[in-house]
Amino acid sequence: MQTVQNERKPEIDPARASGIPSIVLSDVFKFFGDVAAVNGISLDVRQGEFLTLLGPSGCGKTTTLRMIGGFELPSAGEILIEGQVMGDRPPYRRPVNTVFQNYALFPHMTVAQNVSYGLEMSGVPKMERKQRVADALAMVRLPQVEGRKPAALSGGQQQRVALARALVNRPSVLLLDEPLGALDLKLRKAMQLELKQLNREVGATFVYVTHDQEEALTMSDRIAVMSEGRILQLGTPGEIYERPRTRFVADFIGQTNFLEVDVVAADGTAIAVDLPGSGSLHTRIPDAGQPQGRMTLAVRPEKISLRKDVPESEMPGMNELSGRLEEVVYVGTHTQYLLRLPGGQIITVQRQNRAVGESEYFVGETPTVVFSPLSAALLAD
Repeated sequence: MQTVQNERKPEIDPARASGIPSIVLSDVFKFFGDVAAVNGISLDVRQGEFLTLLGPSGCGKTTTLRMIGGFELPSAGEILIEGQVMGDRPPYRRPVNTVFQNYALFPHMTVAQNVSYGLEMSGVPKMERKQRVADALAMVRLPQVEGRKPAALSGGQQQRVALARALVNRPSVLLLDEPLGALDLKLRKAMQLELKQLNREVGATFVYVTHDQEEALTMSDRIAVMSEGRILQLGTPGEIYERPRTRFVADFIGQTNFLEVDVVAADGTAIAVDLPGSGSLHTRIPDAGQPQGRMTLAVRPEKISLRKDVPESEMPGMNELSGRLEEVVYVGTHTQYLLRLPGGQIITVQRQNRAVGESEYFVGETPTVVFSPLSAALLAD
């Protein structure tokens, strides 16, 4: 994908240059009747970052986005954008534009008219409107389609037009409510990368809502994982994936093995745990909470290796487990091995496929697998 040269960039206002957070949510609640859709969220969104609100349906992520945009008002708490308290300000009086999943393009208008609509409502002169529409369409890689109607465009092109319409007003904040949900898988993946590049180019703060874990990991500077109206963990994609703090986060982001273990000892640098039927294992100190009693050990399938694949020089300090191979699943790029451990628990091991015809383990065999203590997370819930 080529970057458009000499395009006009949005002007950076004093609030952005000052270093204050782009968006601040302070103890925000939203009730629908007796139900707390958003339950006391506090969050600072940095200037120019791509922040994703990630969680299952009904977790409060879209309601949070709508409150930032002014489509819903908080039941309690405060929202600031660019240092200004929003209060009950309507959407059109906020430095925010929103892109919805259905794009909401006017079918009877041309692309240029759709993109220009907000500028006309704001009284922008005709010549300036024309230039800004051209700049916005160039920014989303859609030159020379001004005269077409939305029906003549592909789904991906319509999505770009919706983005251009949102960006043409040069908002400080762009809110995106699952805008890729209607696209096919291949196009969705391509648009994920384009959205991330667009975020860097225009300098606006992007707040993105999705339930798709891979989408969040691909695009985000930070991810806020939500459940039941609360933010369970906020961090970079690497932090969320590699160092989950709760079982919900570990389970929601990618595939994870969960082993019920008993904490035996902690020496300040590592934790010794007992896995019933398999003996002692070691893991790193958790980021939060005091390890004690019965806990859950989480380890990703790709972090576990077949013993025969690991050089002897890397073996010291590794955890070892043996079990009966229950199933072998070929998934193209990798093969999954399902092992039943002596205590009855099952783990999944993911092994990258190598040369065709390489000898493999078969159902009924008892391979040994290994993983580093640093690859495992000890969770209290």
